[in-house]
Order: sequence, then structure tokens, then C-alpha cells
Amino acid sequence: MMPLNSYFTILLIALLFSYTSSSIDTSTHEENFLECLYSYSHNSTSISEVVYTKTNSSYSSILKFTTQNLRFASNTTPKPLFIITPKQISQIQTTIICSQIHNLQIRIRSGGHDFEGRSYVSEVPFIILDLTNFREIEVDVENRTAWVQSGATIGELYYTIYRKNQNLGFPGGECPTIGVGGHISGGGYGTLVRKFGLAADNIIDAHIIDVKGRFLDREAMGEDLFWAIRGGGGASFGVIISWKIKLVQVPSIVTVFNVPKTLEHNATKLIHKWQFLTSRIDENLEITVILQRVNSSIKGKSKSTVQAIFQALFLGGVDKLIHLMQEKFPELGLVREDCVEMSWVESVLYLYGFPKDEPLETLLNRTLAAKDIYKVKSDFVKIPIPEVGLEGIWPMFHEDGAKDAMVICFPYGGIMDNISESEIPFPHRHGNLYQIYYSVHWHQESDEVEKMKMNWIGKLYSYMEPFVSKSPRAAYINYRDLDIGVNNINGYTSYKQASVWGVKYFKNNFKRLIKVKTKVDPLNFFRNEQSIPSLMCSRDIKKSL
Repeated sequence: MMPLNSYFTILLIALLFSYTSSSIDTSTHEENFLECLYSYSHNSTSISEVVYTKTNSSYSSILKFTTQNLRFASNTTPKPLFIITPKQISQIQTTIICSQIHNLQIRIRSGGHDFEGRSYVSEVPFIILDLTNFREIEVDVENRTAWVQSGATIGELYYTIYRKNQNLGFPGGECPTIGVGGHISGGGYGTLVRKFGLAADNIIDAHIIDVKGRFLDREAMGEDLFWAIRGGGGASFGVIISWKIKLVQVPSIVTVFNVPKTLEHNATKLIHKWQFLTSRIDENLEITVILQRVNSSIKGKSKSTVQAIFQALFLGGVDKLIHLMQEKFPELGLVREDCVEMSWVESVLYLYGFPKDEPLETLLNRTLAAKDIYKVKSDFVKIPIPEVGLEGIWPMFHEDGAKDAMVICFPYGGIMDNISESEIPFPHRHGNLYQIYYSVHWHQESDEVEKMKMNWIGKLYSYMEPFVSKSPRAAYINYRDLDIGVNNINGYTSYKQASVWGVKYFKNNFKRLIKVKTKVDPLNFFRNEQSIPSLMCSRDIKKSL
């Protein structure tokens, strides 16, 4: 059996040849790839247990298990030649090396929540490296740190932390089924972002396997790569095995509320006022606004209207919250009956939509999130939208395409204003009042329905252009949107081509990300339609930097 380090020369020759190949014999590649895996595996029996081919009876169920967006689960969606669910680091290393030798791309999946399906779909021959078996979590209460493997979910992480210490938490997202690996590598925000920053702001160390198959920690990978994977999209640089996270102190009691207001109950003016205070209010308070179409009974008649739900988490008791709201936002009319006190970990489930007494073990349910077909876009707002601008949105919610649509406005400010744009690749810091998440959902697999839904969200996105960030109109990498630009997945990518989406996600940090990519993965093995390009595999990037 040949050790990994002994065939890098062979690998380089194979890679250079792969860039000049015009066609791929899929069946030959399948056979050769499997032979490579078994040849270089320390235990061929062991690796065979984690490799699933299309003829394997479990192939389909494993592929679908964490495929969250059913838009990429149709019969016509390209399927991987293999799904590999490694249980050992050596199996990941062998997969990376053999994939390069045999010109197969890798899609790295932890929770499967990539909104454009790039963690489990490719237009060229590929395999899925599914990290579902890498789910270990080790909490160090004394030092307020934890190691969490990338295949764990956010819910599993929160639950494990809580069982160790009820006054510790982590500033990640609200959806419990999100995989830790992708979430952190894109930034990761949630209800604690105004107090503690992003998930990626609270990373101390990481373990990654690079393009050469080397297992690296922070010291070994160097500060440039460590900077890049915390918000720059880890799948562009290697396979991130685990993160060492900094835990944060949360109070024993937090307070939550959900206050719905329709247009008939002053929603427009309340949203307008919310924009001016939400990023400047006490950093212990986070108030999100959720917009959706509902049916409301007015004078005994059912009528379609727009509802704004003011949803909040306060790191403290109800008495202090009521006082704060009466001082800063009395127009909302918050009263004690609107509020519920609970633990922080309970608030995760409550704000996700469960009742207060929902068992905490629900956080461990990896199939908790309902699967459907959807499209998502994002924006950042720096200047409050005038009332007339808000009023222009409401008619769109009454169109056919708006059924099951949702717009979420999530506040920034607090500590986010005090972190440099270049601290990590995620640049959306000072001056951003809030972030907008647009989503439209449908349940019928139909070209006609899909066209209607996509047209609707595109129309809303176009309408919002005058009111959101400019030069660039920014976007969030974890809300991936292929509408804003893609790389040439088969060959060379120009700077102009890549910067269309790269500058929106990363602003000036995009140039540094390209330099890091060129250093650690010069031949651009780890790539997808919106991966960071390499100078060596790009037409004109070098002269543009």
C-alpha cells in the first residue's frame, strides 16, 4: 500500500491532465476511483462500509436524508457517482486524493442546508462526502470552550452545551438541523449576534484536511487559512473536520415574545419605527420582524392581509424588558402577557415555533425541519426604508406567487458595529441596520409553479434595490443565490465573472480570499459554482488584484 505523501507527483500529473480532458468516461472513472479507495485505504473492508454506489439499496435514502431543498431532489437532478460517509479521518484523506487522481469533484455535506444545493449537486461527475458520522462534541466547562465536529447539528451542539452547563451557550443560528460545518464556515448568525457576534467570530481553532490530504490545526494551517475558513466558505479550501468554539455566558432566565400586527393594526408605522431603533437598542435585546400573508377576519369577513410578527429574545427577566420596551418602543404596546420567561436553550425551540414545554431532546432530531421546495435571496439595509417604500411591498404579498412566502428582517448593531470588516471574511458590520432574508416556498413540482414563484421573488428583489446596500448590493454567503453570478465550473474563471458574486458576499475581503485559495489549493480542486477561484486557474484575476 502506497502512503499518501508518496504519490503527490503522480497526483499533480493527473490533475494537469484532467484540465485538458474534454470528456470523461464515467464508468471507467467509477471503477478506477473505487480501486484507488481500496488500494490506499488502511482497511479496505472498513472503507467499503462507508461507500454507497447507485446500485446500493441505501444509496437513495442516504442521498435524500439531508437534502433539504427538494428543488434539487427531482429525477432530473444530477446524482453523485458515490456517497461516502466516512467514520475515520484517513477515509476522508483517501477520498480527497483519489478524487483528484480520477478527476471527480467533491461536494462536502454536513447538514444539507445549502440553499442552492451545492453541497449535494454538481453538473460534472462528482461524489458526496457526507460528514454525518463526524458528530462528536466535547465541552470544557472550566475553560468555556468546546470542540464540535462539522457533521453535528446546531441543535445537537446547543443540547450538549446545556446538559453540561445551563449558563453557557453559543451564538449560532436558530434552525436546529443546520450542520455546524457549513454554518460556521459562512459566518453564522442568530439571536445572540448583537451581544456576542457571529458563530465564526467565536472560533478559537479548527481542524481541516487540505488538498494534499494533510490534517492541519490552526498552527499548522497558518493564520491566513484560519482567517479564510471563518466566514469565507470552508468548502473552497478543504474539508473542515471540527471547530474549537468559544462558549458565551447566558443568564438563567431569558424572555421571549411574539407580537403580531397586521396592516390594519399599524404594522407599517411600527416597522418604520423599528428600523430606527433595532440596531441601537440594548445589545441584550434582539427584535426580528417576520412578514407574511395571512387571512384576517375583519367585521366577520375573511380578508387577506400582511402580518408583521415582532419576535424577540431578551437576555434577562420580563420586568426589565417591559421597562426597556416602554422607554424605547412604546408604540408596540408590549405587555407582560405577551412575554414568556424560560432558559436560553428553551428559547431556541420556542422561537423556532415549538411551545414552551417542548422536550429539549427535540433539538437532537436531525429531521426536524420540514422539507419543501424553495428559493432564497438576501439583502442588507443601511438607511431606514421610508413608509412609502414599505407600502409598495404590501401589494406584492397579495399576488399568487406570494403564497407561503416570507420576509425576515434581522437586526444587527451591538457588538457587530465594533468588529472590523476585515476581521474575518464576513464583512457586513458597522452601518448595517438589519439583514433581509427573502424566501418563497412551494410544494408542487411543476415548471409552471416554479416559474411563478421565481418570478415573484425576483420582482420583490428588484423592487427593493433602491432601499438596500449599494456598491455593492451585498448578500450573505450562507443564503447562497446563484442568480447573482456563477463560476465556470469546468474550466477557468475570470475575475469579472467571479467578482459578480464574490464582492457581494465578501466586499474587499474577496481579494484576500483569492490569494489564500491560490496558496492552499492552486489547481482549484475544491470548487463549485460559487467557490473562491485560484489565480492559477483564472484568466485575468492576477492583474485585477
